[in-house]
Amino acid sequence: MAETGKINKLKIVKELDFGLYLDGGEQGEILLPRRYVPENWKIGEELDVFIYFDSDDRIIATTETPLAMVGDFALLEVISVNNIGAFMNWGLMKDLLVPFREQKIKMETGKSYIVYVYLDEETNRIVASSRVDRFLNRLPVEYEVGQMVDLINYGQTEIGKKVIINNTHWGLIFNTDLFQKVERGQHLKGYIKNIRTDQKIDICLSKPGYEKIDEVSQSIIEIIRKHSGHIEVTDKSPVEVIYNLFGVSKKTYKKAIGALYRKKLIILDEIGIRLNDEE
Repeated sequence: MAETGKINKLKIVKELDFGLYLDGGEQGEILLPRRYVPENWKIGEELDVFIYFDSDDRIIATTETPLAMVGDFALLEVISVNNIGAFMNWGLMKDLLVPFREQKIKMETGKSYIVYVYLDEETNRIVASSRVDRFLNRLPVEYEVGQMVDLINYGQTEIGKKVIINNTHWGLIFNTDLFQKVERGQHLKGYIKNIRTDQKIDICLSKPGYEKIDEVSQSIIEIIRKHSGHIEVTDKSPVEVIYNLFGVSKKTYKKAIGALYRKKLIILDEIGIRLNDEE
């Protein structure tokens, strides 16, 4: 059965002048309009398509990928407001509705808000809500310290960044654990740092243990990570190369590398440095 608001793999069953019909199981045959039909296709072939409703509330398929799907949180921009609610750009021809009752604060055209995308059971339409708190899980957490998780930055607080963990729980990255710029709505990876007795969750952007190193060393770790965990720089590399990469002197670089090596966070080889995944 085709899932509305999700990417589905559906079989082509027939062609008409205005597009292809796909087998949606219990949803019946679903139209893929001609403008989305790939150049090469054949009856019986399966296509990856997103299923939603067009402006006439008819179920329809597209090969375009929206900025957010049902079950996702995302930062989206309001492009218009009328007497029904606010309409957000989510990358498809039909805009995403946020009804007035689902707006935490009154939305304005041109501004962006973090919303949760869901299928409204009453209307059977895909809509969004900025009242994100009610879509998060308040049950006891089952994470482990050191576990890698997916994050979306909800926004800044006085003590750090409030984040959504795995689309299910609130978390916090303390300002003292921030060694890189994180934009509102940005998706990124992080690690469970601590689960407090009140079930609140502390997050860090580096594997626990990394946060014990100084800011320069942390920056070097992040740069190596951005190079897929390995970078071809050694203590014999020219001063200019080191400065252009890390923004520090060769002396400062060598000191930081030494600290990382002693903590077994990196491995040095003949051509460069790689992260020690076992630590």
